[in-house]
Amino acid sequence: MISPATETELAEAVASAKGPLRIMGGGTRPIGKPVAGQVLSTRGLSGIELYEPGALTIVVKAGTPVAEVESALAAENQRLPFEPMDHRGLLGTEGDPTIGGVAAANVSGPRRIQAGACRDYMLGVRFVDGTGTVVKNGGRVMKNVTGYDLVKLMAGSYGTLGVLSEVSLKVLPQTDTQATLMIHNLSDSHAVQAMSAALGSPYEVTAAAHTPFSMMGDRAMTMLRLEGFEQSVKYRTDQLKDVLASFGDITVEDDPDKSAAIWKASRDVMGFKQAEGDVWRISVKPTDAPDIAAKLTDTKIFYDWGGGLIWALVTQGTDVRAALNEFDGHATLIRASEETRHQMAVFHPEPAPVAMISKGLRDRFDPNNILNTGLMA
Repeated sequence: MISPATETELAEAVASAKGPLRIMGGGTRPIGKPVAGQVLSTRGLSGIELYEPGALTIVVKAGTPVAEVESALAAENQRLPFEPMDHRGLLGTEGDPTIGGVAAANVSGPRRIQAGACRDYMLGVRFVDGTGTVVKNGGRVMKNVTGYDLVKLMAGSYGTLGVLSEVSLKVLPQTDTQATLMIHNLSDSHAVQAMSAALGSPYEVTAAAHTPFSMMGDRAMTMLRLEGFEQSVKYRTDQLKDVLASFGDITVEDDPDKSAAIWKASRDVMGFKQAEGDVWRISVKPTDAPDIAAKLTDTKIFYDWGGGLIWALVTQGTDVRAALNEFDGHATLIRASEETRHQMAVFHPEPAPVAMISKGLRDRFDPNNILNTGLMA
């Protein structure tokens, strides 16, 4: 394993590589095609370089554990707005998630529908491309810039275009309190209607998820989160109950710790943690979600993002894309055996024009094809 401690050492390691490199952060998220090559770990690139609470800005080396970043932010009553998922329970992995891994995979949690994704809070990046060249793009404050937006390009590239060494992020104040409205026993289609009504209301819902009967053991549950100052949350909760009254029985969990636990379990898809089978992540238009999920047989489903994100637990080796045929959205294989990940495309196949652009970018940033070779094939 190569474990550089500085950006200069990272650049030298990439420039002198004799073959493919398998880029690794905390090792908690082995998603994509199995990658061959010498392991290049970014864990040695750790530490908070700059934190200015007054400017809502933090600059972090890529190998810094997410927990360390969150701890520093919490001390100033601030948070990462995009609520990154922790994959360890779902994937059965160990180690510590790193901020570089979060950025490279654009990891975003339930608050995505209200606050935006990780990429929306990335102000700047430093990375080493496939030739060993150090590249810097963006800055440490929000501003209009000209030229290529490499910050957004690196988000979700999974280390195939460059190895992140530093990430600058915008952060937000921590919320004062939260509450969760729970509507009981809705069908999937009625749950999506309820979530759409809540998200379309003026009451600032920050998360919306639905757990069908098959996962709860006794009844289905549709969950809606409200955050903010205590008086505001109470008022909006009462108003939202009136808006959703026609959907049936509603209860409220107004203990902030218990509400937070609900959304941590939702964020990390803990309902699938020890369940046998492959796990797929399907992104669709929320109104299409129930019909799309109904096409999958012998499947457990969890809806997040108001129905726009379907988590599906299926029998091992099931090709979800083949079962769905053509549909308006995309499906990603998140958890499966190495054999299954070898046999089928992990990421949704790109349309020909997009695939051509992707290839051009890889040829430009990694001309020797050594960075996580084949991971997104």
